Amino acid sequence: MTATATPGIDTSDLDRFVGVPLAVNRLLEPVTVSDIRRWAQAMRHPNPLYYDAEWAAESRFGRILAPQSFTIVTNTGQGFRPANIGTIPQSHQLFGGDDWWFYGPRVAPGDTMTTVQMMHGYRVTDTKFAGPTVFQRGDNHYTNQRGEPVALQRSTSIRYMASAARDNASLGDQGQEETDWTNEQLAGIFKEREAYVTSLRSLGHDPRSWESVSEGDELVTKVIGPHSHVSFATEWRAYTMNLWGGPIESTPLMDMTDAGNTAEMTAFVENVSWDPEFGDGAYFGAARGHLFDKYARWIGMPRAYGYGATMGAWIIDFLSSWAGEWGFVAHTASQYRGPALVGDVTYLRGSVTGKSESTTPGQGKVSIDYVMSSHRGEVMAKGSGEVLLPHE
Repeated sequence: MTATATPGIDTSDLDRFVGVPLAVNRLLEPVTVSDIRRWAQAMRHPNPLYYDAEWAAESRFGRILAPQSFTIVTNTGQGFRPANIGTIPQSHQLFGGDDWWFYGPRVAPGDTMTTVQMMHGYRVTDTKFAGPTVFQRGDNHYTNQRGEPVALQRSTSIRYMASAARDNASLGDQGQEETDWTNEQLAGIFKEREAYVTSLRSLGHDPRSWESVSEGDELVTKVIGPHSHVSFATEWRAYTMNLWGGPIESTPLMDMTDAGNTAEMTAFVENVSWDPEFGDGAYFGAARGHLFDKYARWIGMPRAYGYGATMGAWIIDFLSSWAGEWGFVAHTASQYRGPALVGDVTYLRGSVTGKSESTTPGQGKVSIDYVMSSHRGEVMAKGSGEVLLPHE
C-alpha cells in the first residue's frame, strides 16, 4: 500500500510500519489464580472452572485453568496496539474486530508469556459513521515460557476523524437514551442468564462429543448485562496492562509514534512520574470515553460504551463453554459493528453450520456462526468459529 493523504484523513505516516516487527511484550510476573478469577469476574462469565476451586479440582485439568480468552490479558493494548500504529492527526480509534487462531497450549497459573507485534496492513473507505475511515490490521503472536506458540490474534482498528463522527451523529438514534429497566424486566433478564449458566453446569465435566452435535443445532443464548459504568470499569482493571506498575514490559523495536488523538483523548504523560493516574486510560487518554459519557460523545458515541477486546472475549468464552472441558476453540473471525452501551443488554446466539474431520487425532471439527446483538436487536458483532470436539 502506498502512502496517501485522503481528503479529511491523512494516512501518509502508516506505510513505514507495514510488515515490520514493532514491539516485544513480556509478562514479567507469572499468571496467578487470582488473575484468572478477576478475569472471569470482569467478563461476567460464571463458568465455575475459572473461579471455583472445588469444581475445578474435579475437572479434567484438576485445578483452575485460564479460559482461552485470558490470552489477551498477557499483552499490551488488549492486542489492539499493532493495529493502531502511525500518526493520523486529530483522529480517534475503535476496535473493529479480530481473528484468533489457537494452537493448543492453554494458559495456566505459573505461566509467563511473550508477544511479538506487527502491523499487517490497512485500507481506507467511506463510512456512515465518520466519512473517510481507516481499517487497519495488526498481528499479535503469543508464546509461553516454554517457547510454545499459544495463539495468533489479528486485530482490526477503525480510525477516523473524531470531529466527523460528532458531526454525522450516526449513532444518535441507537440507544440515545439509557434504558431504565423495571424490576420485572430485570427479573426476566436474570432468568435468561440463569438458563445459560444452567446449560454450562448441566454439561459439567462430561465431554460434548462430535457425534452428539448436528448441523442446525442452536447454542443456548448467552445473556450479558445490563452493562454499566461499574461493569466497564471492572473490565478495565482485569486487563493486566491497566494495573499501575503492571507486570508487562514492552520493548519497542522501532519508533512507536503517537496515534494523533485529539487533545481531549490524550494522556498527561508528563505527570505520570508523580501520579500514574495521568497515564491511566480510564481517567485520561484514549480510553476515557468508555467510562465518561462526555468523552464518549466527543468521539461520536451516544454515551459510555464497552471495550472491543471484551466483545472478542465474550465470543471466545461463549464457544469454549459450549464446547466444554474436552473441547477447544481453534479459530474465530469476528467483525464488531456496534458498541455495548451503558444500560444495554447483550445477547450472543450461535448455530452449528457444519461438521468435518480434523487433523487433530481423536477430534472432529464443528463450524459455528454467531451473532451478538443488543436488547433492541441491533447487531453488535457477527462472525464464525471453528471448535474441536472429541470423538466418542
